[in-house]
Amino acid sequence: MSFQVEGKVAVVTGGSSGIGLAAVEILVAEGAKVAWCGRDEQRLAESKLYILEKYPHAHVFTQVCNVLDKEDVKNFAHTVKQHLGNVDMLINNAGQGRVSTFENTQDEDWMKEIELKYFSVLHPVRAFLDDLKNSAIGSVTNVNSLLALQPEPHMIATSSARAALLNLTHSLAHEFIKYNVRVNSILLGMVESAQWKRRFETRSDLNQSWEEWTANIARKRGIPMQRLGKPEEPARALVFLASPLASYTTGSTIDVSGGFNKHL
Repeated sequence: MSFQVEGKVAVVTGGSSGIGLAAVEILVAEGAKVAWCGRDEQRLAESKLYILEKYPHAHVFTQVCNVLDKEDVKNFAHTVKQHLGNVDMLINNAGQGRVSTFENTQDEDWMKEIELKYFSVLHPVRAFLDDLKNSAIGSVTNVNSLLALQPEPHMIATSSARAALLNLTHSLAHEFIKYNVRVNSILLGMVESAQWKRRFETRSDLNQSWEEWTANIARKRGIPMQRLGKPEEPARALVFLASPLASYTTGSTIDVSGGFNKHL
């Protein structure tokens, strides 16, 4: 079944690697015109080259952009419209986690987490909202974490900020109904990433394969599917929520955690 996004314009923040790039590739493969941004110029260029080598006729646009800089995001939104036209779908993917407990989390660290989780969404939403209002399929989809509902004591600041983002997403969904713009999110569990790859390179048992090493981590953490997620798995959920296939879904979340969730 098609995602029904052919000819539509999508924006993915943090799109130069991992889940973001996987979402970009799915959208491009489905015939969408896609813009994505990132802070690392070289990684962004490499991601664009990767996409164009696989899909040489794709309509794509990339730009270095710090989503925590309001003016930077405004400029990105302006140039996206110039290159690809009115935006139909916004996928907010920028963000990362902070490992710390209450005792070793300083005031400035709390503020940084709030800024990252909130304004990496707020700035793009504000910048692209007029476009989304004018779209017949306008949608905002946020990448969030299972930490929003299942906090971890060793990630106290991130867990708290993730819960706030979940609340914000729900609030925006209800406020934007009047514009016919849907707002949803996914809740991530543990997904393969560059960070896990770096840890794998320093593993104690060099005879362990990547599959064996990650499966062992998943078993220790109690993930029922006994493996880490692959970037394309949450990316498919993101594209589904962003697409017309989810036309009657707003204020909702899809759990992509391999069964790691403990809540109903």
